[in-house]
Order: sequence, then C-alpha cells, then structure tokens
Amino acid sequence: MDRIRLRADLLSWYDAHARALPWRAPPGGGGRSDPYAVWLSEVMLQQTTVPHATPYFLKFRDRWPTVSDLAAADDGDLMAAWAGLGYYARARNLLKCARAVAADHGGVFPDTEGALRALPGIGAYTAAAVAAIAFDRAANVVDGNVERVMARLFAIETPLPAAKPTLTALAAGLIAEDRPGDWAQALMDLGATVCKPKAPLCGLCPVADQC
Repeated sequence: MDRIRLRADLLSWYDAHARALPWRAPPGGGGRSDPYAVWLSEVMLQQTTVPHATPYFLKFRDRWPTVSDLAAADDGDLMAAWAGLGYYARARNLLKCARAVAADHGGVFPDTEGALRALPGIGAYTAAAVAAIAFDRAANVVDGNVERVMARLFAIETPLPAAKPTLTALAAGLIAEDRPGDWAQALMDLGATVCKPKAPLCGLCPVADQC
C-alpha cells in the first residue's frame, strides 16, 4: 500500500465531498472547528445518528452558545432538552464537563489529548476527536466507521471486538502531521457515505484501487 498516495487521494476526495455538518469547519484550511461544538456533537453522536442528533445540537447551541453558558444551565433544564437522545448519563457527564471547563480552564477547552482526557466524562475517543478536529492534533480517532474502513483496506478478517487493537494500530499508521483533523473526518465520512456496513459503494471510493 502506498500510504502517501492513499492519504492524498482520500484528502482530495474529502475536499470535494465532505459532509456539511453544523459542528464542522470546511475542509482544506477554511478555519478550525469550535472545540465546544465538536465536543457537544461527539457526546450526542455516541449513541445517535447524525440526522437524529443534528436538531438537538442546533437547539443546544442556540440555547447555550458557549461552554460557559452550558455550565450555568439548570440541571433540570438540560435534562429536559436532552429528552429523546437517550442514555441520560451522557447528559449528566456533559454538564460535569462543561462546569469543569468553565471553572478550571476559564471557559476554554484544553488543546491536547491528555488534558482533554482529564476532563470528567471525556473518554479516549472523544478526547482524540476534539484534539484532532478542533485543534488539528495528530490524534488517532477511531470510531466504528474508521474500524470498518481499516478492516477492508487491510483485509482484516478477525471479527470485532477482538480486532480492535489491530484496527487501531493500522489507523495510527496512517496519521501524519499534515491535516490530521481533516484526515480524521475524511475517514469518518468515507465510512459513513461510501464504505457502508452493507452494500459499500466501491465504485465511488477514492482509494478502492488500494483496498
């Protein structure tokens, strides 16, 4: 596999076909995504699809435009606004994290994976996602879409969850200092829109010749 060409082909595809999502900055250096928006979206998307989570995200951003605004929210108001997203522990952790960012970091999210991981309610995946997408850190962002792309690219036949360490390591081997945030989102978009769980659209895949 030619990793340099793979990255170039996938990033070129992402520049042309990136999903327009309200928490995302345009690809190709069009500005950084707001870390509050990235974090909020990632928490909502943990057990929810993009179409279902998007109106909730927009409602939250309209009502609580900053993480400090969210930190000041009444617990009951936030839980009521969360109704319909399920897994209510996520909402409680959302409030804990917002209050920690407001109280301990002056309302500004830390910009490293380690510091993000130290916040309440932020696990390894969310810390990597915020670090890469909001701060362009070379973090290894591996969700279900990325696992599927790695399994197909490298012909890994071991089923999940046993394959997780292998797939995570393979994804790490494709990270570079050049556009790590766009790279993470390109892999996600490829898995979500082309490399689908069933009936993948291989004819539209920008890296099919290396798969």
